[in-house]
Amino acid sequence: MKRVEEILAQKVRPVLNAHNGDIELLEVTPDGYVKVKLTGACSACPGAQQTLSEVVEAALKEACPEIKGVIPVFQVSDDLIQAALKLLRKG
Repeated sequence: MKRVEEILAQKVRPVLNAHNGDIELLEVTPDGYVKVKLTGACSACPGAQQTLSEVVEAALKEACPEIKGVIPVFQVSDDLIQAALKLLRKG
């Protein structure tokens, strides 16, 4: 996991930061998949899937051929859930 984090820091974060986004490493599975969460502007970008395959997955596979793929994890923040519940309860 440390090696994957280093690759993300060196090769992926600069690209994402240039677009006001970032990436969070969640897990490296025993079977070779990397689970990540895009944050900032990248979390809602229409090109997020392309970024995952062309930037994130490409960089990881180049440096670590044992990586089989990247699995995006899309999570809604607790703040957003609370704001939605507040709106729904008003109606």
